[in-house]
Amino acid sequence: MKFAVLVFPGSNCDHDLEWALKHVLKQKVEMVWHQQDALPTGVDCVMLPGGFSYGDYLRCGAIARFSPVMKAVSAFAKKGGMVWGVCNGFQILTEAGLLPGALIRNASLSFACKDVHLKVERNDSLFTSGLKGKDVLRIPIAHGEGNYTCDAATLTQLKQGRRILFRYCDPNGIVGPDSNPNGSLESIAGILSENGRVLGMMPHPERACEEALGNTDGRMLFESCLNALSRA
Repeated sequence: MKFAVLVFPGSNCDHDLEWALKHVLKQKVEMVWHQQDALPTGVDCVMLPGGFSYGDYLRCGAIARFSPVMKAVSAFAKKGGMVWGVCNGFQILTEAGLLPGALIRNASLSFACKDVHLKVERNDSLFTSGLKGKDVLRIPIAHGEGNYTCDAATLTQLKQGRRILFRYCDPNGIVGPDSNPNGSLESIAGILSENGRVLGMMPHPERACEEALGNTDGRMLFESCLNALSRA
């Protein structure tokens, strides 16, 4: 499979994604500079990395949304392509209108950098189908604006469409305020597009892909994605 990893000024997790995809999962990866107006041919999935695109000026992801490459990403998504945004990538997807809602300052007004637990709300999505019954993941976060919010109508649509994929929880899978690291609405950590082919999530699965890192929970998400692409 072939992945395109976007690179914006201020991206700092682009090579983390490249390492996980190319060296750990042995997939083809092409780095795509933000000023390109087209995606490489034969791309199966577009990855938007974490970091601080354009220095997070104005709002996180607000300037990156206008990069030339995002027109190609939007067109790719509208045709049913798989798009996956992590951390700042999630913020860019909401700013671009590919996912609803917004990511605002953490309720603590502090940067959060630690491992968190995620409750997998459904294991039949393209990104979670390979979890084999595992419904709690341990994945790192590193963000200052990971507080997901949306209006009541959008929240209802997300729930009715089973589009909330991950919620922050404790190690036993119990969702509550004590396990919510940023004040996110209903502990939401990741959501899907209406067609289930665009994912935005705040935690960093690329940082949990190798035994050397002490955690491979993130690798299962990538493997699920690969399995879904192989069936397409």
